[in-house]
Amino acid sequence: MAEVTDYIAGLDEPARSLIQRFVERTVRLVPDAEQGMSYGMPALRYRGRPLLSVMATKSGYSLFPFSSDVVAHAITELPGFASTKGGIRFTDQAPIPDAVFDRIVLDRLREIDAALTGQR
Repeated sequence: MAEVTDYIAGLDEPARSLIQRFVERTVRLVPDAEQGMSYGMPALRYRGRPLLSVMATKSGYSLFPFSSDVVAHAITELPGFASTKGGIRFTDQAPIPDAVFDRIVLDRLREIDAALTGQR
C-alpha cells in the first residue's frame, strides 16, 4: 500500500514538493518506516506505530508526530509557529527548519522504541 505516495501525487505544487521532501528526509532518518494510515491520515509508521504525518491544509501545512510530548518539546524551538496538542502548523514561507524536523522524527522514534521495550 502506498498511502503517502498516493496522497502526495494528488497534491498541487508547492505542496507536493514540500511534503515529498519531508517524507524523503524521514525515510533517510528511519529506513524502516513504512507507509500506512493513522487517525485517517496517510502516515509513515515505524514498528507498527504512527511515526509522522505531514498534511496540506487550507492555510498551509500541519506536521503530526502523533505525540503531544514531542510537539510540546519541538514548539519551544519554533518561536512564532502555531501548534495544537498533536500538531505543528507551518507555511511555505516559514517551513519547519531541517534540524528541528530531524529532532522531531528522532524524538518520536525514540518514544516508540521506549514504549515497545518498556523503557519509558
